[in-house]
Amino acid sequence: MRKFLAIVLCKLGRFAGKLVGKGSSLPGKLALKVCPDILSRVRLPGRIIAVTGSNGKTSTVEMIAAILRAEGKRVIYNEEGSNQIEGVATLILTSATLGGSVRADVLLLESDERYARHTFRWFHPTELVVTNLYRDQLTRNGHPEWVYDAILPAIHPDTELILNADDPLSSCFARGHEKVRWFGLDRCAGDLDAPSGVYRDGAYCPVCHAAMEYDYVHYNHIGAYRCTKCGHRKPATDYTVTAADLEKGVLTIDGAVTVELAFRSIYNVYNILAAYAVCRRAGAAAETAAGVLSRYLLKNGRMQTFRLGARHGTLLTSKHENSIAYDTNLRYIAASGEDCAVLVIVDAVSRKYFTSETSWLWDIDFGQLEAPHVKEIVLSGRYCNDLAERFSYTELKNWRVQPDIAAAAAELREAGNEALYVVTCFSDREKLLSHVEREA
Repeated sequence: MRKFLAIVLCKLGRFAGKLVGKGSSLPGKLALKVCPDILSRVRLPGRIIAVTGSNGKTSTVEMIAAILRAEGKRVIYNEEGSNQIEGVATLILTSATLGGSVRADVLLLESDERYARHTFRWFHPTELVVTNLYRDQLTRNGHPEWVYDAILPAIHPDTELILNADDPLSSCFARGHEKVRWFGLDRCAGDLDAPSGVYRDGAYCPVCHAAMEYDYVHYNHIGAYRCTKCGHRKPATDYTVTAADLEKGVLTIDGAVTVELAFRSIYNVYNILAAYAVCRRAGAAAETAAGVLSRYLLKNGRMQTFRLGARHGTLLTSKHENSIAYDTNLRYIAASGEDCAVLVIVDAVSRKYFTSETSWLWDIDFGQLEAPHVKEIVLSGRYCNDLAERFSYTELKNWRVQPDIAAAAAELREAGNEALYVVTCFSDREKLLSHVEREA
């Protein structure tokens, strides 16, 4: 009876929530109060794919869904990004019959890394993708090794792990686990010889804490690593980007499969490869995956184009309190080579925890914007003065402060016709987009 009541309550709550544009997690929360073990009582699909990690979860899940649907699979996933147990419960129960059978071929879950152990207490994925683990939301997550320890209890012996071979920390999940597949990149044009970024989380081995050496680095500390003491090193990969030309926007996977990039970022390459790897494990044809991924434009709005007067604009959404997300977007701007202005907006810090902690701004390598084609940098939003203090410690001279986002947009509209790149977070992007002409 409690199972039936929980399902009905969740369905009604979700229906009511859609009417007001909310309700992706509250219905599940109510259902779990009525029947705490409800997720063990429903009949789930035979294939359950989960994606977790610091960055790239939402984008990777979206691409996996697109590929598997192109293969004719019925896929349900948490499209609204509610990735803690309450949101997962809402998804599962609203997709279930009143008898408790989920109507899908594949259950695809974006899972919050801290709460994965709660979500997978009652069931376990057939495949679990870990995109990466690095500094993210310090006030919430602390050190990435703490996040690693939080994920570890969620890993079931029967789950096949799909791991990023180029990440020294998340690759450690393979230790003592029998079912593992690896994805990673061979050496690419533009790689570095040593880790970049303001801090060096990859300087020491996460296993024995001895010094780490690198053959090459794709970004920050992600690349071909090897420990000087215990032998922890990048493993051989099962799914590999064997060639990547970001300037031309073309990838080659496993020496044979070509994917054209809509967003020419090394970070996007990893998301694409992770999606490709798990879909191949799920039986998708290589040509289907490549066809879907080529020129794929994400629907989650992490990259959008717009017009602002004579300027063609590109919005690059970075994850606040996550310096690597910023670094990869700044690297994209630096590599573009086109004359441009850059607008950096920090108007909110955390969507959930409402902190005003801005120490993460000091972990971002804003010095990447020291390029001849970057003509002007405007700092805007509530925390523009925090940004200004950070910029005062760089060699950059062509920056100014305009606290009001609308005024910053108006000034950029009236002055110049160079391209415009906007770097901001999920919470702040609409504050800019409401002042521009969006492109289809």
